[in-house]
Amino acid sequence: MGNLLDQIEKPNDIKQIPESQMRELAEEIRQFLIEKISVTGGHLASNLGTVELTMALHRALNLPEDKIIWDVGHQCYTHKILTGRKNEFDHLRQFGGMSGFPKRSESDCDSFDTGHSSTSVSAGLGMVKARDLEGAKYTVVSVIGDGSLSGGLAYEALNNAAKLETNFIIILNDNNMSISESIGGMSKYLNSVRTAEGYLNLKEDVYNSLQSAPRVIAHIRRAKNSFKQLFVPGMLFENLGITYLGPVDGHDVQALEREIREAKKVKKAVMIHVLTKKGKGYEPAERHPARFHGTEPFVIENGIPRNHRTTANYQDIFSTCMCKLGERDPKVVAITAAMAEGTGLKRFRNMYPDRFFDAGIAEEHAVTFSAGLALGGLKPIFAVYSSFLQRAYDQIMEDVCLQNLPVVFAVDRAGLVGSDGETHQGIFDLSYLSSMPNMHIMAPKNKWELSDMLKFAVNFDGPIAIRYPRGEAYAGLKEFRAPVEMGKAEPIYEEKDILLLAVGSMVKEAEEVRRILKEKGLHCSLTNARFVKPIDADYVRVAAKTHLLIVTMEENVASGGFGEKVRECLDDARTEAKVLQIAIPDEFVTHGKPEILMQQLGLDAQSIADRILREV
Repeated sequence: MGNLLDQIEKPNDIKQIPESQMRELAEEIRQFLIEKISVTGGHLASNLGTVELTMALHRALNLPEDKIIWDVGHQCYTHKILTGRKNEFDHLRQFGGMSGFPKRSESDCDSFDTGHSSTSVSAGLGMVKARDLEGAKYTVVSVIGDGSLSGGLAYEALNNAAKLETNFIIILNDNNMSISESIGGMSKYLNSVRTAEGYLNLKEDVYNSLQSAPRVIAHIRRAKNSFKQLFVPGMLFENLGITYLGPVDGHDVQALEREIREAKKVKKAVMIHVLTKKGKGYEPAERHPARFHGTEPFVIENGIPRNHRTTANYQDIFSTCMCKLGERDPKVVAITAAMAEGTGLKRFRNMYPDRFFDAGIAEEHAVTFSAGLALGGLKPIFAVYSSFLQRAYDQIMEDVCLQNLPVVFAVDRAGLVGSDGETHQGIFDLSYLSSMPNMHIMAPKNKWELSDMLKFAVNFDGPIAIRYPRGEAYAGLKEFRAPVEMGKAEPIYEEKDILLLAVGSMVKEAEEVRRILKEKGLHCSLTNARFVKPIDADYVRVAAKTHLLIVTMEENVASGGFGEKVRECLDDARTEAKVLQIAIPDEFVTHGKPEILMQQLGLDAQSIADRILREV
């Protein structure tokens, strides 16, 4: 740790460091981030790109009185350092340690808990209105990336912000990236602004000239809009009614600070367009920003992950199967919401570029777009993280399920995903999807079944979701591979007394539970539920006649989950069998390694076995 960074122990300490040492401080911060994240893992590229921007904000504002709202929030590491939390980075994103996202419970300098995209302008606008109604004077700044501008919520907020007659600063952090490279019309528009060299050069020349000709300033200001209209294509934001400043070099602290202080004087919404480089200062992250968006621990010298993966994960299996489906059927098309690499669609994109569609960070659009593809006679497969799919609840309900359209939802990162915490845990999808008429839901027990379910789903005539976890694909139980039949469970071990009825990833856990119970001399059946909707009601009712205890196991919240459906199925049945529901409590789950969270939540094999032993 460098000498300058040692001087920062609390908010606003950066203001005590001379302006001439800002470049040195930025390098110390980058080195600190690289060293720490190489050990803990975390969001590296985005944080390296916003070092100077964060420094300028902290120099121009007074925290915690002034408010900074970070869109998504994965780029807040420098903000955490500058607010006195650098000593907590050894436990970043670990259970009981510091969150990788803004967290109001951590610091009064964190203004809004975030984790999903395109929310910062709406939240900031709300704070501005509250500030004015309360007669307060603090500054509100929303920082939003160009990738987040592909989300419709951002435009809804900008539309409202344009009517303001009071100060509200919006900083557009433009690095031409979301997680993957940004796409769409807004990306094209911003690229034209980035490359408008005539405007940028003219602006700099005029600024330098005016230092010695102050009486000309008033005349030039009146002509400013004409210059912008001439040299910057469209001036979209100005036309909306939002004052536009920039583009500004996002790695020049002095220039950024100057623009922020100027923006504070504007009595309306003002946007500062900042150009940054994702991964700046670390060559592997600059060359591969998507890979270093959310990285595992890595070797600093070359950026190679410390723990080399030798087995396939579920995303690898999905990727291989998608390519095979695309080869066999030209009607198969793939859709993603800025997650081509994360979901495993990169290979499909390379093989079938005309049949691959990246909607940007716009899950709502992606779902309704998929509905249109289905109506056009194609077979759309929308690959999306579980926690992001919930952003499109209405579109799934109204545009897909209501019309009973054959859209396949490949629900990735289902269950406990770990270090990203509450905003990313995929623990609600079984509940919200199963509430929808016409929806069908499957969950594979292992990698072989994921492949079988995809083949089944792509030819199914209606909405269908396959939910599977993050990480290593389970290769056990290969010998149990009965054909997939709609709504039919798969018995694996058939005995009596106790039935473990497990969903997807919990089948592996159920194997261990069964082993523990067998060692105690208990008879125990194990069945792979396969379908959460419709559940195999006939099987459940028959099983209730030969088992005293039915244990449902799911990596989903209890409310609205699989266990509740089994209980409902047996409500009218004349049976003495009890149902023990093993599920996640109806609460948000913090960050930490999944295995630790499983233990904390009582979802690990030993905890489940102990609960069963107390019941029998």
